Amino acid sequence: MKKSMIAMLMLLVLIVAACGNNNSNNSNKENAEAPAATATEPVKIKVATLIPPMTEILDIVKPLLLKDGVDMEIVVLSDNVQPNEALANKEVDANFFQHLPYMEQFNASKGSKLVGVQPVYDAIYGGYSKKYKTIEELPEGAKLVMANDPSNIGRSLQMFANAGLIKLKDGVGIKATQADITENPKNFKFEEVDLLMLARMMDDGDLVAMTPAYASPLGLTPKKDALITEGEDSEFTITLVAREDNQDSDAIQKLAKRISGPEVKKFLEENYAEIALPAFE
Repeated sequence: MKKSMIAMLMLLVLIVAACGNNNSNNSNKENAEAPAATATEPVKIKVATLIPPMTEILDIVKPLLLKDGVDMEIVVLSDNVQPNEALANKEVDANFFQHLPYMEQFNASKGSKLVGVQPVYDAIYGGYSKKYKTIEELPEGAKLVMANDPSNIGRSLQMFANAGLIKLKDGVGIKATQADITENPKNFKFEEVDLLMLARMMDDGDLVAMTPAYASPLGLTPKKDALITEGEDSEFTITLVAREDNQDSDAIQKLAKRISGPEVKKFLEENYAEIALPAFE
């Protein structure tokens, strides 16, 4: 009887061991066949912008950034104040629409801490007219139109001065205002309008100062159509802008690298050679 009970106990032990091994093997097999862990989700960022070619450049960069693990949402806004307001308020992570003098003027007026991250292209600034072919034709009292923000007022007046239309106080440079005009022999009138109104002023004004981004939709290019242009040593490079607190983040640095990459350079050279010059090697 004892021998029979011992035999039965040994049989149970063998069965339990076999089941354990089988479960272990099944578990190993299931682990081997299980799919690999899903890749880390891309980092999401938002970038505010306004018009071409800025929007087009971001469209080129978006799929390239996704390869780097960054999912960029392009936020197209309707005026030249919203992108900086949105960035300062952390509603977006960067913006791409402006030059540094404009950014610095915004910082000074709002107490914000926006910073330039990557220069992208130099837009050739010019003065255009539907009525006249040369600046010599501009009549007494002609209306000269410019954008109404301080940086573009100074930029326009400096260009007018360089072309001999007016004279400015010594040393004011791009910080000039109408109060700094010392000589205006033809009694030109100056009208300051919102940046997005410049193109509409071509019918009303005699000379309109604007960047290619606003002239190009009218079929105008600085080399072919501008009566005057600013010098090549412009301080007004269109730049990717972020904040002090996020400029060194991995996502923003990846964006900076892609926005100054060969794909963007090729795009500018092939599509905007007459109006926008790459500001990077």
